Amino acid sequence: MTAPVTLVAPTRTARRARPPLTVVVSGIVTLFFVGAVVIPGVLSTHSPLRTDLDNVLDAPSFTHLLGTDNAGRDLYSRIVWGTRESLSIGVGAVVVALIIAVVLGFAAGIGPRWVAAPVNRLLEILLAFPTLLLALLLVTLLGPSAQSLVIAVGIGTAPGYARLIRAQALGVENSGYVEAARAMGHTRRTIFRQHIFPNALRPLLALFTLGIGQCVVWASGLSFLGLGVAAPSSEWGVLLNEGKSEILSAWWLEVFPGTAIVLVALGVTQIGRYLQDRAEGTTT
Repeated sequence: MTAPVTLVAPTRTARRARPPLTVVVSGIVTLFFVGAVVIPGVLSTHSPLRTDLDNVLDAPSFTHLLGTDNAGRDLYSRIVWGTRESLSIGVGAVVVALIIAVVLGFAAGIGPRWVAAPVNRLLEILLAFPTLLLALLLVTLLGPSAQSLVIAVGIGTAPGYARLIRAQALGVENSGYVEAARAMGHTRRTIFRQHIFPNALRPLLALFTLGIGQCVVWASGLSFLGLGVAAPSSEWGVLLNEGKSEILSAWWLEVFPGTAIVLVALGVTQIGRYLQDRAEGTTT
């Protein structure tokens, strides 16, 4: 006699292994822009610097997918070629921010009192400044360039990350396994190297991914204000700056570069949140 077959519903763990549709779409969008960084010549349809005075401010068409600018340059190709510079500035700024945040976060969280107290006061002062205002001040002092954007945006966003790392370091230091290591006679340096440091940095990948979109937005905003990369660069903030004088007659010069910024910010942020939820075990 054949035993009855029992259908078992998918477990919660099995459902967790399948990313949501929003994450899949975000991954596809992010993959396109990564491709634009690696192989812009394959994805673009024209040279980003080629002018065509016979096709100035042409609306989007089959020949020019996203239209042309006031010099007849293909906007789609300029956005594709500008991806490398825009994302390089964003990634570089996040790296600078996280390096500063790791140093300040650990110093404020588990450093000696004479170190932790002034570092905490410094973080409070920096957090009192709006990120854009602090970045504006720094890029004004350093001068407009891609390197200045990386440093200014990195320093401007570092305090928020430092507070997160500080909270993580404090949580790990007060955990049971660290208390057990102390009871076993391990030195403070050994405990920090083997337990506190690696475990406190667990959310760093999610923070890195979340920060890229944010830094791309800040850097593009500074370039839009004329404090970033100079023309004829195809960096997205520069494209917005060049198109602002034609916004009433050529809307595509503002809409499409702005859309690229929004897509990158939303895409990498969604992926970062998904990674953060997976690390915390709360993904549904």
